[in-house]
Amino acid sequence: MAQKHKGARGVRRVMVAAVALGTAATIGTAAPVQAQPQQATVSAWVSDGWGGGTVTSRPAGINCHQEAWPSDSTEYQQEPTGSCHADFPVGTTVTFTATADPGSFVNYGPAPASLTVRAGYNATHVMFCPDHDLCTSW
Repeated sequence: MAQKHKGARGVRRVMVAAVALGTAATIGTAAPVQAQPQQATVSAWVSDGWGGGTVTSRPAGINCHQEAWPSDSTEYQQEPTGSCHADFPVGTTVTFTATADPGSFVNYGPAPASLTVRAGYNATHVMFCPDHDLCTSW
């Protein structure tokens, strides 16, 4: 019996199979990519109780200071200075400390005092009030 000639179609099948096997071998020998730990932002929110103080974090990253503001001022209290937001690896436990400036006290917070960083929103809240004046939160 005479054998049929496979022609160009058979050659293409062999080429496709060779390329697929070569690609699979290359993928199988590639070094795995190391996953980078996911980071998330943690924020210290200091409300306008008119007192002054600083919120810090452990591990370091947040060092947020709010200046005291006169309660009879017709202007809004200044924004806090320093680093009020910091990125930490997800799963890290961050502990906060609030320290009032002279003439002020910590009226509330930090709340929470510590948190485990998760993807999404992470924040602590603190309110500083003046020792001998009004203390307010809107």
